Amino acid sequence: MVMLVAERELEEQLRAQRRESGADRFDEVWEGVYCVSPIPNIEHQFIVGRLFAIFQTILDAGDLGMVFPGVNVSDREEGWTHNYRGPDIALVLKGCPAKNCGTHWCGGPDLVVEIVSRDDRSREKVEFYSRIGVRELLIVDRDPWALEIYQLNASQLTLAGRLTPDSPAQLQSIVLPLNFRLVAGQGRPVIEVSHREGRQTWRI
Repeated sequence: MVMLVAERELEEQLRAQRRESGADRFDEVWEGVYCVSPIPNIEHQFIVGRLFAIFQTILDAGDLGMVFPGVNVSDREEGWTHNYRGPDIALVLKGCPAKNCGTHWCGGPDLVVEIVSRDDRSREKVEFYSRIGVRELLIVDRDPWALEIYQLNASQLTLAGRLTPDSPAQLQSIVLPLNFRLVAGQGRPVIEVSHREGRQTWRI
């Protein structure tokens, strides 16, 4: 169910309450429309934390750039709060054309990750991420479990691969020297991340 609040005073009251409680950290604005995102559960936060740590390890080894466990991303420098998204993870390599505006990145990071929660709009962000020049998007779906990787091609992020737990293949990143796959696990599938040079394998 979606709730549209057209009463300005009530809208301002609700937004103020969310700011005060810190619940607004996952909210976004889509062309002036304030979107309240589902609060991530423990599994969601665990996956974000582990992927962030893996990406940080890779970046630190070569002093390659920065990675953020949640950051504001917009298509404009000024008035950015009118239109921004907050990916679960954003990775910016050195030389990336995205501009650090202090409050947000204007333009696309090299890689963003979206962990799908019930009733969220992760896949609806593909057009926005394409427009601002995100090079690669990794989507982790959990109902049912699947991994999807989108890569920029002619200014459009297109699906380069999709895996389910019974898929023998791997997804290969074009941004980092990493491969991803799903393997059977107890309770839920395990996300396996491996360095293409065979240095290390991580299981999430």
